[in-house]
Amino acid sequence: MSSGCGPLLALPQGDTRPLRQQVFEQVRANGQMPRMDVARKLNISPGSVTTITSDLIARGLLQEVEDSQRGPSRGRPPIALRVAPQSRFVVGMKLSDERHTAVLLDLAGTIIAEAHVASASLRQSTEDMLSEVSSLMDRLLQKSGRVMSDISAVGIGLPGLVDASLGIVKWSPVMLDTDMPLRDLLSKTLGLPVSLDNDTNLLTLAELWFGAGRGISNFAVVTIERGVGMGLVLNNRLFRGALGPGMELGHTKVQLDGALCRCGQRGCLEAYVADYAIIREAGTAFERDPRAESSAVSMIETLYDEANAGNEAALAIFNRAGRFLSVGLANIVQLFDPERIILSGERMRYDYLNVDDVLSEMNSMILPAGRAPTPVDIHAWGGSVWAKGAAALALSDVTDALLGENAA
Repeated sequence: MSSGCGPLLALPQGDTRPLRQQVFEQVRANGQMPRMDVARKLNISPGSVTTITSDLIARGLLQEVEDSQRGPSRGRPPIALRVAPQSRFVVGMKLSDERHTAVLLDLAGTIIAEAHVASASLRQSTEDMLSEVSSLMDRLLQKSGRVMSDISAVGIGLPGLVDASLGIVKWSPVMLDTDMPLRDLLSKTLGLPVSLDNDTNLLTLAELWFGAGRGISNFAVVTIERGVGMGLVLNNRLFRGALGPGMELGHTKVQLDGALCRCGQRGCLEAYVADYAIIREAGTAFERDPRAESSAVSMIETLYDEANAGNEAALAIFNRAGRFLSVGLANIVQLFDPERIILSGERMRYDYLNVDDVLSEMNSMILPAGRAPTPVDIHAWGGSVWAKGAAALALSDVTDALLGENAA
């Protein structure tokens, strides 16, 4: 049985979405749910739930199932509701400098298929990016046995400054072009509705929809890979800021006139913590050409092995990065006071930033507030979770189109 997907907590100060959408999303978030439980959760009458769910069943969006969460009972088996999974499908994609990843999800949020294609270069023209996205979609459909007409919407994430409302990539480390209306170009290429966002925002959505953030109202997600990203959920909603680019933690300044960042400025946090910063340090310490290795991943793994073997230079590189990270985390706590910080992403499986030392130093820089320190979780997600967050964006769009205020 599905454990559900989507935020479990209600929106604050009343939910303005249509009641039919609230009912549907309540069922999806819980996996399956009896009508009486829906009525209690939303504080509405059982009769209203019956009317709404009858319509959703008739539309093929919900279906009745035997309530497996309740024990055996005499007479008629108890009945629950669940999302009709095969009624709609969405695709989520993560675009990066090494490989692009895609997942196909049904309307209940279950992964049906995954696919990957290698990126031809670290930075690409818009034309090449569109071509690789098209190839990735073809591979995903082939693996899933689906066709393009089966797909209702696509969500896509990539690193950089992305205006999600306009679908414009202002700047990205994986693209040569700037100020590109990439969402509209992707939609034209695929022939489908497309939503576009910064990849860390979408990883944050993955935590909100599928991970530790499902039951938390306010939390921050920090990623450390090629760059340093941050996503923020306030009152159960992704916060993008006034202009849309989101929380660029990696480009907050931690050292005036400091190390050169790939954005062109100096002293950014990611210039001390991200993959390329650690590799740059390693090249100097070990007198090696940082371009000699096949990929950033293999270079980090080699350095990690050196540190575990007691190499003092390797340990010093990671310790320095960890101290700068603690500054960034302390700033998050002081600015936003989140219930939790989640360190997320594939690199977290290495634990190379000596988390205990990082957290200790982080807490030493936070003003005491008469409460326990902010919890920090570590999630060593694989690459597909970024695409899964992009699929959550597409699921949200499809739900709004089907049941939202402007739906038919």
